[in-house]
Amino acid sequence: MKIAGIDVHKKVLMVVIVDGSAPEEKPTRRRFATMPSQLHQLLIWLQGQGVEEAVMESTAQYWRSVWLELEPHMRLHLAQAFSNRAPRGRKHDFKDAERLVRRQIANELILSFVPNGEQRIWRSMTRMKLQLTRDRVRLQNQMECLLEEMRIKLSIVVSNLLGASGLRILQALAQGETDPKKLAELGDERLQCTEEQLVDALTGRVQPMHREMLSLQLQRLQLIDQQMAQLNGMIAQAMKAHQDAVIRLAEVPGLGVDSAQQIIAEVGAQASTFPSAAELTSWVGTCPGKEESAEQNRRVARRRAINICGEY
Repeated sequence: MKIAGIDVHKKVLMVVIVDGSAPEEKPTRRRFATMPSQLHQLLIWLQGQGVEEAVMESTAQYWRSVWLELEPHMRLHLAQAFSNRAPRGRKHDFKDAERLVRRQIANELILSFVPNGEQRIWRSMTRMKLQLTRDRVRLQNQMECLLEEMRIKLSIVVSNLLGASGLRILQALAQGETDPKKLAELGDERLQCTEEQLVDALTGRVQPMHREMLSLQLQRLQLIDQQMAQLNGMIAQAMKAHQDAVIRLAEVPGLGVDSAQQIIAEVGAQASTFPSAAELTSWVGTCPGKEESAEQNRRVARRRAINICGEY
């Protein structure tokens, strides 16, 4: 069986074909660009060479278009880049591609988990929502920093700066209201502070530039909230067939619907890719590492948990 190794770059692909039944023979080499027409030519060439399997490195995001072009036609493997490192001073594009194939034949590569097309869509949506959540937190911190410049201590007396009371006060500030008593009247009765404390916290020095900046931040906040609401509907529709799994997982203490959707998007509705719970926790990065030398086991901290925004 012929196996192709693809060294992926932003603009070019270095492709090497090795015959698995005769690995000692000189491999076939060819260079391709990464434009769509060239990716189609790559597919035609590989099929003409009788290639049934291909392996590539997870280079940034550039491997995705190659994967999507070849996925329907052959078996693919995505190798973690550090498992295919070359000795210092011996790095070469075609050699890197050849090394990928030979290490794959020898089972020396660490392969990444690439889910099916449906699950990839789930991941894209849940990761986008997670990024928007982080953007919202970052925006809240920027608002609080701006309030400090105004000498307004609203976050001390309001537990949630972007809650109902906090937003009403912020919008009034952005519209030009500066009277602390009138601003305090916009606070909810359930606030855990007295009216005097709220008035004191809202007594600051607001400049016109502060109001304009706050108005821009509130517009960004509104856009983020709208996009998150839209994503909620998209995710619910995409996972409609697995709604029972989402509901059961959301009932676990400490989880909710958002967490359940994110977990299912990452590991699948059945987590069938992982033969055991131990392998799942190892992939996630929540189990301790192991390092043995001369029959001595040394304590190793667990690896860092996966970054769910960076890979399929």
